[in-house]
Amino acid sequence: MLLSLTLLLIATLQGAASLGGAMQGMEEAIDIQREQLSRMSEFLGPVGDPEAPKKDPQAPTVTFSNPAAEKFFVDGTRIPEVKFDAGPSWSGLMPISGDPNETRKLFFWFWPTNNASNTKDLMFWTNGGPGCSSLEGFLQENGPISWSWGQAEPTLNPWSWTNLSHVLWVEQPVGTGFSQGTPNITNDDQLAAELTGFLEQFLEVFSELKGNNFYLTGESYAGFYVPYIANWIYEHPGLDLTLKGIWIADPSLSYGVIQQEIPALRFAQANKNLFPFNSSFWSTLQGISDSCGYTDYLDKFVTYPPAGQLPLPIATNGTFSVIPSCRIHSPIQRAINVLNPAFNVYRVSDTWPNLWSVWVSPVQLRSLSISIGPTCKMPFTRLIYHGALAPTGHVLPNVIEKSVRTVIVHGLADFILVAEGTRIAIQNMTWGGAQGFQTPIESENFLVENMGIYGNMHTERKLTYVEFYFSGHMTPQFVPWASFQTVSYLLGHQDSPSSG
Repeated sequence: MLLSLTLLLIATLQGAASLGGAMQGMEEAIDIQREQLSRMSEFLGPVGDPEAPKKDPQAPTVTFSNPAAEKFFVDGTRIPEVKFDAGPSWSGLMPISGDPNETRKLFFWFWPTNNASNTKDLMFWTNGGPGCSSLEGFLQENGPISWSWGQAEPTLNPWSWTNLSHVLWVEQPVGTGFSQGTPNITNDDQLAAELTGFLEQFLEVFSELKGNNFYLTGESYAGFYVPYIANWIYEHPGLDLTLKGIWIADPSLSYGVIQQEIPALRFAQANKNLFPFNSSFWSTLQGISDSCGYTDYLDKFVTYPPAGQLPLPIATNGTFSVIPSCRIHSPIQRAINVLNPAFNVYRVSDTWPNLWSVWVSPVQLRSLSISIGPTCKMPFTRLIYHGALAPTGHVLPNVIEKSVRTVIVHGLADFILVAEGTRIAIQNMTWGGAQGFQTPIESENFLVENMGIYGNMHTERKLTYVEFYFSGHMTPQFVPWASFQTVSYLLGHQDSPSSG
């Protein structure tokens, strides 16, 4: 009996000691987190005194003399659900031509820069899809008002791109978001012509922006949109803006076999803790990879410099599409969705619970009292698998050569389009007198100020490529600080995308 009581006492003391150790570890963790929250507060800038008297509304850094601009003016104190003065902006529908009977109109939201020294720059933003609303980018990625996942209400965005330039968010092509008219185009050249027509009409109303330096930016299928629009502007002089460069994030640049199928298994293997498949399924996937020519593709063909044009794997059977038995990306996605019901192909590190968003099902901005229908819809026939349309074939090289800077960024946690697939596309592209990058993409050389190493980057012949840690498909949303640096570089505000 005495022995039993002694053992019980020892066990109790050990348990208390263990609990004490656990509590100490928790307290240390809380202290560390508190330190980081304090650091982030400094990173975000000084916090204003909520009791301080309200300042006068911000004066715009640009004003417009054309009376027609007045009907587009948006009072920053009267935007629904936004509980702060967001500042002046201009928004509405603009026709894509000067025809008085034109029925096709694009919805835009123009925001002036908040920095008077940046008024000679104008950035254009479009989401991809094709057919995704650019208000998604405005509200959840790079606009002055942020209403991102998990936010109960809108807040000011400290990394708004309006800190760097005037920004014009446009819902295009016709048929996207609030834009009006019957879609009638069948390729991206026609899309570029429509967008250029819109810009011409926009500049007639907002003529003070004429002559500005111009930058085209976007993400995802904007990997097609932006190069085609830029190429059209370069090849059809007359637009009263000076196009200087483009910025595209996690872009569609090539075929699905290149940007999804080939790198899919390597991606899952490199993130096994997020893809915890059993050995039998891993073996099945390996069999597909081996038989379809994926396994050694990157090691064999993606060299620096390339040995020649990169071939399509046997998985395509001589076409640009993958034969059914060689599909590996979608089986991986289906299998992981069973294990993780909150799996997000746009950022694979997401787990349960899903964060609420104003932008998801039902797909409408309910709290803003405006409905836009489907967030992403296909307003024109997409010929993405037609070889002549791949922008890396002829359009993007011309844009790189004619631009001051071209920036491609990619989140390393993106599975809808995989970063290694973008590397393949770049190495198969010829520009500036050579094919691909001539020297390897360096690792761990992209730094974010006050944070440290944040990814990989490489620059050759006016093309800069950056890969971000922690980011999935929507880089301005997931790592706004890192994305912001690369845009600052695009605009020439810094000599390198890296802060180090």
